[in-house]
Amino acid sequence: MKVFDNTTKKIFLASWVSINQAETSNTHLAQLHSPVSKTYCDILQPLRRRVESIQVRDRQLAHRLCKLIPAQCPFERDIKLFGKTLFHIPPMCKINPLYEEVVGLRFRALCYLADECGEDVSRYC
Repeated sequence: MKVFDNTTKKIFLASWVSINQAETSNTHLAQLHSPVSKTYCDILQPLRRRVESIQVRDRQLAHRLCKLIPAQCPFERDIKLFGKTLFHIPPMCKINPLYEEVVGLRFRALCYLADECGEDVSRYC
């Protein structure tokens, strides 16, 4: 007895199709692009907007930003005693509520130095 003799030869796939696909696609795209609704009041939103609105148009400002904002989280460490790791301190930068905005600002400064000024930014990486 072979398995092929007892299996179905044709496979039927069924799905739901909307009659008004234009309405469905617009609604679906709106849901994809809309931010997640927050039920709490974000008190840091003005500060986030302020950091995001900083325009990097000066070479000295870009250099200062790249020096001040670290490329990696400086808090992540392994605590060792006599060559053995006692515990690991995870990177705590991710719990900073302005982390994404500050990293974005550093990235804009690096891009300005590399693209507009033509400088080598490998020393900041």
